[in-house]
Amino acid sequence: MWHVLEGHFEQVLANAAHVKNVPGRKTDVNDATWLADLLAHGLIRASFVPPVAVQELRSLTRTRKQFVRERSAHIQRIEKVLEDANLKLGVVLSDILGQSGRAVLQAIIAGQDDPLRLLACVSTRVKATRTELLEALRGHVSPHHRFMLKLHLTHIDALDHAIAAIEKEVGQGLEPFRQAAALLSTMPGLSAVSAHVVVAEIGIDMSRFATPGHLLSWACLCPRNDESAGKRRSTRLRRGANWLKTTLVQAAWAAIKVKGSYLQAQFHRLRARRGAKKAIIGVAASMLTAAWHMLRDGTEWQDLGATHFDRADAHKTANRLIRRLQQIGYAVSVVPV
Repeated sequence: MWHVLEGHFEQVLANAAHVKNVPGRKTDVNDATWLADLLAHGLIRASFVPPVAVQELRSLTRTRKQFVRERSAHIQRIEKVLEDANLKLGVVLSDILGQSGRAVLQAIIAGQDDPLRLLACVSTRVKATRTELLEALRGHVSPHHRFMLKLHLTHIDALDHAIAAIEKEVGQGLEPFRQAAALLSTMPGLSAVSAHVVVAEIGIDMSRFATPGHLLSWACLCPRNDESAGKRRSTRLRRGANWLKTTLVQAAWAAIKVKGSYLQAQFHRLRARRGAKKAIIGVAASMLTAAWHMLRDGTEWQDLGATHFDRADAHKTANRLIRRLQQIGYAVSVVPV
């Protein structure tokens, strides 16, 4: 209905949780009357609806992510079939769908089960020794195993073809947003694919989010408000679509590995107090906050450095270290340099 009326009327998409009526008054007519009354008084907050070009790009990136997950699931099923056939291919090969792994699988599907014949399919560059390879390739393969392997490989090939087609389509759909994606790619941990996902999920017009906090709330990357009588009952993250959140968390795990970076320093600082899981959410939130500023101002990532917190809290750090030295029996006097 949205696409049918788009261009003819100014439409407002409302969050159902924000416009609920009193329980027990649920009819279609009452709902329509209630919504019309709320809209007439300006009490409906419009939800974020990206432009059509961003919607199409979002559909492509989400489908790609689903296909990649399905491909990984089929690889795991292949490993399970091999384990059932007593073939330890995953132990001696880092990638069972690499050049050597696929050659072995094709030979098994064709009916070959002689370890020496299967060994001939393995590249000489594989690190495992000949003895280890022979031991891993000695199994009991039944026709059922061959059928299942062929079935999963067929699905993987189809998914590879579909993912390649989506990548091509994403490249074309991303053309108007190429500069914005390039800016986001300068952020540590945010690969080109992750930058495409961020652009597809939030667009490039940051006027739709009044502040970075509004964007964090929309992405479910900030604690919920659940306070009563002065007590905070819960600070868990709100549940919502995980397309953006999971991408940012994965990027955050990569970002904290960059030595001497602000994000790594922030992670270590938060982990000491809140644990690794909450710390990585904090890093992901910082990355999304930075993305809001980068897209609004058209600027690249500017790293504050690993010593940012020490510089910002120099006085607190000095007092903490003085107290620590006093606790272990030292008299300390501090003179500024």
